[in-house]
Amino acid sequence: MSYKKFTKDIGIYGLMQLVSALGGFITLPIITKLLGVENYGSWTQLLVTAGLISSLALLGLPYAIVRFLAGEKDKREIQDGIWSTATLVFCISIIFSLFLIFFSNPISHFFNCKKVFVQILAIIIIFDYLNQVFLSVFRALQQNIKYCLFTIFQELGEIGLVVLAICLGYGLFGALFSFLIIRIVTSLLIGGYIIKEIGFKVPQFLKTKKYLSLCWPTIPDSLSGWVIQSSDRYLIGFFLGTLFVGYYAPAYVIGVFVISFLVAPFSFLLPAILSRFYDENKVNEVKIYLKYSLKYFLLFAIPSVFGLSILSKQILTILTTSEFAQAGYLVLPIVALGMLPMGANAIIAQIIGIIKKTKVGGTLAIIAALLNFGLNLIFIPMLGIIGAAVTTLIAFTFLFLSTWIYSSRHIKFGIDWQFILKSIFASALMTFFVFWLNPIGLYKTITAIVLGVLIYGTLIIFLKGFSQQELSLFKKVIKKA
Repeated sequence: MSYKKFTKDIGIYGLMQLVSALGGFITLPIITKLLGVENYGSWTQLLVTAGLISSLALLGLPYAIVRFLAGEKDKREIQDGIWSTATLVFCISIIFSLFLIFFSNPISHFFNCKKVFVQILAIIIIFDYLNQVFLSVFRALQQNIKYCLFTIFQELGEIGLVVLAICLGYGLFGALFSFLIIRIVTSLLIGGYIIKEIGFKVPQFLKTKKYLSLCWPTIPDSLSGWVIQSSDRYLIGFFLGTLFVGYYAPAYVIGVFVISFLVAPFSFLLPAILSRFYDENKVNEVKIYLKYSLKYFLLFAIPSVFGLSILSKQILTILTTSEFAQAGYLVLPIVALGMLPMGANAIIAQIIGIIKKTKVGGTLAIIAALLNFGLNLIFIPMLGIIGAAVTTLIAFTFLFLSTWIYSSRHIKFGIDWQFILKSIFASALMTFFVFWLNPIGLYKTITAIVLGVLIYGTLIIFLKGFSQQELSLFKKVIKKA
């Protein structure tokens, strides 16, 4: 893959993430304004539970498909890899679903919601996890446009049905049932497409042992990631109640989502590309991709953190209500700042994956998760939801630093520190301008954001944050697109 195609694919995947972001910004105010704080807290805890189960049920197998099928040429090997993995994940998901259904009564009491909500969630996870396996096939084969189209279909379907269900008065039940319908339809569409284009093969599990040997160590990594990013919702609910989960969740979701949106194209594209280059002993290519991926991510992430910090109360007021904003506006900048090292870690951690040292990555993630969980037990009772945000920042920073130190021993790539300083300086000036404007309301806030982007972009060009060659590459890609 050429640098030009890589940059273009980042743009394509970024467009898909933009659709997803718009979907989140459409559904968030509808859910919070029409369902209320406590219902939103229950909704959040249900989705968090789905994330917890995925850390176990998927066994890290979607990553194995990307890692091993990226360079595979034998069609029969590809077919067996896909359908063996899909069958295994499907069976494990059913086991977890039956567990949820059997214990739906005590679980619903803990979440302060109706029993049927847990039962619907149990069916959702079967198709959701199957979809994750199917979508990883497109990543492995670098069919990025197909991946984006199916994902956009799912996102738009969810937005439309969830909004319709809530507006028609079906409440949280309608929202969850809408999720289920779209997951089933998407699963059938993607599965049918894969059968048509690649074919079906009765699973023989020929490489399943090889897949699992790579992925077993990633399970603690995934589980630890869930502990760091999601367990705080459980602990807030335990110590403070579902109401405070509702206050905390919107600020956390916005802070995490914005930065995740920026790093997602790199997390999506890099595993298959870097694995192929590393297997072909093209280590210099690996270093170049890592260097520019980190630079492009920071180009947008640094000003985003500054912008989210200065506009946190305005953004929360627009997307939720003044009640949410008053309670959670300090959470947003802390979480956004914590996501900056987490986003950088998502790029640097690719080194651990391609050198097949996933056990080390899992160990570092476990330590970070234990640190996060322990600090939450101390900080949440003392500082409330602000304490949960602070522990997230600490855990993410630790994980980034430890991953960076270890990965540098194997593959060390150049980091443009001058650019980082220039970006921070330009972001600070942009922030002073936005603070001076003091925008209130939707239109003034949007205007302030647009002007802030223009100021930051102008300053970066003026400070020569990018070389002429890099600017020319951007122009060519945009022109061709």
